[in-house]
Amino acid sequence: MEAVQIKKNRPVAIWLYIGVGMLIVQVLLGGITRLTGSGLSITEWQPLLGAFPPMNEEAWQRAFDGYKQIAQYKLVNSHFTLADFKQIYFWEWFHRDWARLMGVVFLIPFIVFIAKKKIDQSMINPMLILFLLGGLQGAIGWIMVVSGLNNEDIRVSHIRLAIHFISALVLLCYVFWFAMRLSVRQQQILHVPELRKLNGWLLGILVLQLIYGAFMAGMHAALNASTWPDINGAWVPTGMFSSGNIFHDIIHNPIAVQFIHRGLAYLITVLVVIWWMKSAHVPAHTQLHAIRYLPLLLVLLQVLLGVLTLLNSQTYIPITYAILHQGVGMLLLLSLVWTYFLSRGKA
Repeated sequence: MEAVQIKKNRPVAIWLYIGVGMLIVQVLLGGITRLTGSGLSITEWQPLLGAFPPMNEEAWQRAFDGYKQIAQYKLVNSHFTLADFKQIYFWEWFHRDWARLMGVVFLIPFIVFIAKKKIDQSMINPMLILFLLGGLQGAIGWIMVVSGLNNEDIRVSHIRLAIHFISALVLLCYVFWFAMRLSVRQQQILHVPELRKLNGWLLGILVLQLIYGAFMAGMHAALNASTWPDINGAWVPTGMFSSGNIFHDIIHNPIAVQFIHRGLAYLITVLVVIWWMKSAHVPAHTQLHAIRYLPLLLVLLQVLLGVLTLLNSQTYIPITYAILHQGVGMLLLLSLVWTYFLSRGKA
C-alpha cells in the first residue's frame, strides 16, 4: 500500500526536488549579487514589468539615474559609466528574475496537480505554508534592498543579509523535507535516538555557522584576516573586543566574526566525524547507512573551500571560491536534514 502511495506521489515529489535545485541556484545568485556589489543597482520593485531589463538606451539611462541617487553610487561608484552600471544591474536582475521563474515553476504545476487530483488533503496545508514562506522570502528581500536605498549606507546591513539568507534556507529545508515525506518509505526511517540527538545539535550549530557565514559575506570580513591557520599571525587575535561591548563585537567586529566562524567550522567538523563513527552501527541495508559518508565528505570539502577563500582574499573576495563555499555549505545543511529525517523513527 505504501509503495502504491509513493508511486502516486512521485510527480509531486519530483516537482518539489526541482524546487530544491532552483532554490539552491537562487541562493547562489544572491551570493554573487552581494559579492559583486549589485544588490542596490535596481532601485524599483516592478513585479511584472521588472521581468524585462531596460529595452533601450533611454530606459537604461533612467535606471542609471535612479542608482545615482543613492549613497552607494555617490560614495563608492561615482566613477561608473553606463556600461559599468549594466554589469552590476545584470546580477540583481537575474536574481530577481530567477525568483519570478521559481514562482511560475511552483504555481503552474500546483494548479495542474490540483486539477488532476495529484494533491490529496494531507498536502494542502504544507503547500499553503510553502507558498507563504516563498512570499515571505520575497518580501524580506525587497525590505532588505529598500533599507539600502538612502544617502548613508553603501550596502545593506549584514544582519539584514543574514535574515534574508537564513529565511531562504528555511524555505529550502522545508521543501526538501516535504519532498522526502512523499518519496521515502517508512521502513527507511530508523529509531536511533542517540544519533538523532547529535544530528539535531549539528543542525543547530550549523545554522549558527551559516549566520556567521552571512556576516562574513556581508562585511567582507575575509579581507580583515586572509591568513590560515592563524589569524593575522595570532591564534587568538587582538582587537576582537575593542568596542567594550562583547555583544556588539561578536556581531559587528569583522575579526571577532571571523574568529567565531572559524571556531564553529572546527567544532562542526569534529562533531560530524563523531556522528559518522556512531552511524557505522546502523543496519547496512538502510538508506541512512548508504549516505552516512555524505556529511563527512561535505564538511571536509567545506573547510577546504573556506581556507582557499581566505587565502585568496587579498584585495577582494574571490567569487568562485566564495560561491563554491556557500554552495557546499547548503549541501552540508541538506545532508544533515536528510540524515535527521532518516533517524527520527519511533521505537
